[in-house]
Amino acid sequence: MKKILLTGAAGFIGFHLVKKLIDFNFEIIGLDNINNYYSIKLKYDRLKQLGINKTDVKKKLLVNSELFNNFSFVKADIADNKFIINFMKDHQFNYVINLAAQAGVRYSLENPFAYVKSNVSGFLSILEGSRITNVEHLIYASTSSVYGLNNEFPLSEKQPVEHPISIYAATKKSNELMAHSYSHLYHLPTTGLRFFTVYGPWGRPDMAPFLFTNAISLNNTIKVFNYGEMFRDFTYVDDIVQSINKLINIPPKLNPNWKQNTSDISVSSAPYQVFNIGNSTPIKLMDFIKSIEKELGIEAKKDFLPIQPGDVLSTHSDSSLLEDYIKFKPQTDLSYGVKEFVSWFKNYY
Repeated sequence: MKKILLTGAAGFIGFHLVKKLIDFNFEIIGLDNINNYYSIKLKYDRLKQLGINKTDVKKKLLVNSELFNNFSFVKADIADNKFIINFMKDHQFNYVINLAAQAGVRYSLENPFAYVKSNVSGFLSILEGSRITNVEHLIYASTSSVYGLNNEFPLSEKQPVEHPISIYAATKKSNELMAHSYSHLYHLPTTGLRFFTVYGPWGRPDMAPFLFTNAISLNNTIKVFNYGEMFRDFTYVDDIVQSINKLINIPPKLNPNWKQNTSDISVSSAPYQVFNIGNSTPIKLMDFIKSIEKELGIEAKKDFLPIQPGDVLSTHSDSSLLEDYIKFKPQTDLSYGVKEFVSWFKNYY
């Protein structure tokens, strides 16, 4: 049974990924610092679904799941460099999936130091631990936000990402650069995943699906930025999880045919790759709001506002490189995804 370290296990995507992987022949150790960026209760409630009780969780102590004998959890911070590296030495993981990060575009304007600590220093812990323990494949979360001012759609891995417009995006861009350095220097196989607006049940309360659904259900006014003239490539969480599951056992390899003067920045001589993961179907913000209104049976009160600093006008993923690589296409229909999210929201809240 091969071992996986999955960081960010109490987070939105991490939780869903654990649920997926426990059905396969893996021993999984989840790790999360359970910070208070958003509701700690929601994070512990996710863990409870995985058989981890809040009362059993102690800092840096491994807790076994009461529901799944191939899952355990440790509360720790990836920015605790010494602990992370020693923990990885002790457990000798075959695969590492790093989803732990300080998330959120707008919060990065308020507290940039939190992003450098978690997303840069923390990621370095993961890279060093992976190098020292000869991890077979490191998969890590990047973001579509790295495209920044790029407005050539659909967004492709072949396009430059030199102009991020938030500290969050800049730290994720740095992850890709750091990963390439380790792939080149130490032949560590790394795969970066640029997520496009992930949504679904158990989603984060700081993101649009929750904010809209919560406000509309309470008959409060929702904030509609850029006067509704925004597009997002909403991607259902199950498609993200399915993609990661298919990637685990197919790490990138050294590419002896790489040409140094190539203009294709999506390829490298190193065992390194970056993929978009998006539904490839941008949805107008107002249409997304209408789909929530339909599921709730309530028309939203709307406050139309200018665009927020750090936000981009549109995202549209070209996920063809990923689809060719894993023979799977993220394509869950928005109406289904919103219905599932709103149904969970009603039950949980």
